[in-house]
Formats: sequence, structure tokens, C-alpha cells
Amino acid sequence: MEEREIIVGLDIGTTKIACIVGRINEFGKVEIIGMGRSESLGVRNGVVSNINHTVDSIKRAVEIAAERSGEEIDEVLVGIAGQHIRSLQHQGMLTRKVKDFDEEISQKDIDDLIEDMNQLVMSPGEEIIHVLPQEYIVDNERGIKDPIGHAGVRLEANFHIITGKVNAARNIYKSVSKADLDVIKLVLEPLASADAVLSEEEKEAGVVLVDIGGGTTDIAIFQDGIIRHTAVIPFGGNIITDDIASGCSILRKHAEQLKVKFGSALSSDSMENQIVCIPGFSGREPKEISVRNLSNIIQARVEEVIEQVIYEIKSSGYEKRLIAGIVLTGGGSQLKNLPQLVEYLSGYETRMGYPTEHLGKGNADELASPMYATGIGLVLKGQELLMHEKKKNPKKRSGGVRTGSKSKMNLFDQIISKGQRFFEEDEI
Repeated sequence: MEEREIIVGLDIGTTKIACIVGRINEFGKVEIIGMGRSESLGVRNGVVSNINHTVDSIKRAVEIAAERSGEEIDEVLVGIAGQHIRSLQHQGMLTRKVKDFDEEISQKDIDDLIEDMNQLVMSPGEEIIHVLPQEYIVDNERGIKDPIGHAGVRLEANFHIITGKVNAARNIYKSVSKADLDVIKLVLEPLASADAVLSEEEKEAGVVLVDIGGGTTDIAIFQDGIIRHTAVIPFGGNIITDDIASGCSILRKHAEQLKVKFGSALSSDSMENQIVCIPGFSGREPKEISVRNLSNIIQARVEEVIEQVIYEIKSSGYEKRLIAGIVLTGGGSQLKNLPQLVEYLSGYETRMGYPTEHLGKGNADELASPMYATGIGLVLKGQELLMHEKKKNPKKRSGGVRTGSKSKMNLFDQIISKGQRFFEEDEI
């Protein structure tokens, strides 16, 4: 029986760093064999701001995950987000050199077309992160989702291209490298989260994924099973905490505790006469906070974030084609009554997204929280990479990581060297 490869996802967030070690079982579910979490000390608004602090946080999370899983971790898929992320549409074309007009389009033709898109010249300081095919055109025949097996000379495709700042990506590579790890691939965080919490039916019907993290809110819009729009809003759960600390004149740590325990996105749901007492510091008297006032502060900021989400939905051009509505995930989405407020303001049916659909038995309770959606999605993206490599090289066997072994996943070696070549040319 062939041993299944170990895949490690590293979610470098603004508030936490999560390292999730998993493998895909025989039923296609994610079997988590270890998870480590640490406080994120060097990341601000989804971007590495202090490399040394980030390295320390990564090491702590990885050490915990390695101890719990019994695996030696040396390669990771890493999520990337931040306000610097942007997307664009582009059309590419490949003229196939065929000896016979009946020669079918292969995976290699698609890979060549995607590789050609990766060579596009970006604005100074930007680099392509993802090239995502939307639909293919074979000899002017449009609307083809999978062209493999079709006969044709001219292969065209509409692409959704996601780019990011070179320095932001380079800082991630540098931080992970200093933590004695190799980056297999950078993955846009909402794409990873989407794999973890969305069903294929929702992607087909039209759905908006809203991943609310500590520093950013990431958006991904799917329709007809295809990624249509991505965006990053530079607001997250932390700015709500800051508003509470400022509005109530209390310490930030107390503001976070208030938000988690008593906060609500709907002020009308809070009792007017409910009071919370905050301990004083340095001999000062305790401070009384009205729960209704707390909810007023939270709702004002949450409405601002939702307005930005609605703006992105309208900008995408798919406002009228989102049958499945909105799915909320991420640690910041756990705010009480948030789905109700989103549904009221946007008019779309809204639900919470939990990464339980793809988890095997025994993991669902521990990792069912929306805050782990990105980490679990990164494990799923790793499996997708493995399957793609096996499809390209069907005779090549994987040297999967074994317990206590220092061997690496040979299928990923080429991906790693290709991904790091650009970012490691210059020192930061």
C-alpha cells in the first residue's frame, strides 16, 4: 500500500500563526495529524513587518505541530494576503505545433499556456502569484471548461491573474527560510479558505467568500465553478478591537476580551442596562462599560467593512448572479450576530463557513473553528499540487515524508526551486 504524502500548511496571519500537518485519506478527506499555533508578533495587516519576530512565531508554531504529529517538518505551503494583492483579467493564446489535425490537446499544452501567462510583464515591484484559467477557447469554440481531449490548433483562455508586491512575498520567503523551512508555494489565502469551506454546488451557483482575519478581510467570488473576482480589504478584527479600546478608554487586551465575550454586530440585540466591569490598573477604580455602547462601536465598524464587501461585489459584475449568497469564515467572522447583519445590509443569504466538510473523523471538533479555514485549505492546495504533478509525471513515484524521516517530497522539489528563484535573488 502506497504511503500518503504529508502536507503542511502554514497560515501566517496578523493575530496568529497556525501550522497544520495533514494528509488526504482514502475517502478524500483531510486527516489532520498535528497542529501548532502561536501568537503572531511580526505581521501587520497581513504583511510581514518584523522578520525576526515573525521567524520566532513561525518556529514556535512549527515546533508544536512537529511534536504533536511526530513528523519532521521541512516544507510548507504558505498563505499570502495583504492590501498589496490585486487581480486582473487577461487573455492568452497558444498556437499548437501539430503533425495531425486530430491530435488532442494535452495537459502539457495547458501548462505551456499558463507558463506563458507567468511571463507577463507586471508593474515595477509586482510579481505574479497565481494564474487561474477561467474558460478556454479552441479554434474559436468558446465556453470550454476543460479542453483536454479536444482537437484544435489554436488554444486560447481567459485568465484571472493575481499579483502581489515583490517585497511582501520576499519577506515571507525570508521569514520562512530563516525558520529552517522551504516554501513549496505561496497561495492566496481566500483561495485556500474557499477550498476548505465552500462546496462545488455553491461555486457553481455563485457565491462570495468573505474571510475576516485579524488585519485584512479577503474576498473571493465564484460563479459557474470559476473564480471571478478577488480582493483584499485592509480592515479586520483588530481594527474593531482598536475602536473599542479607543471608544471605551480601556487597554487593548481588555477590549479584545470584551469583543469576544460580550460583543455583538447588532446593537439592538444588546440589553441597555447590561454593564460589564473592567478591572482598574495601577490602583485605579474599576471601569464600567455599557454592553449596548460596546455593540454600537462594533456595529459602526462592521458596517464599514460590509460596505466595502458590497462595493467589491458590485465591481465584480456578478452582483445579480450569486445564488448561493455570502459565506463568512476566518477568526473575525465569529462575532455574534454577524451573519444576520451581513444578510440585512447586503440582501444576500449568508451563512458561516466551517472547514468541517473536508475533515476526517477525529479532527472535526478540534479544528472546526473558522479561524483554521486557511490552514486546512492550504493542506488541500498541497494535495491539488501533488495530483497535478502526478498527472504530468504519471510514472514518477513520490518519496513522501515518513515519520521521523528527513526525506522530502520529491514531487515538490521542482516547484520549490522555481518559486524561490526570483525572490531570493536579492537580500532584503
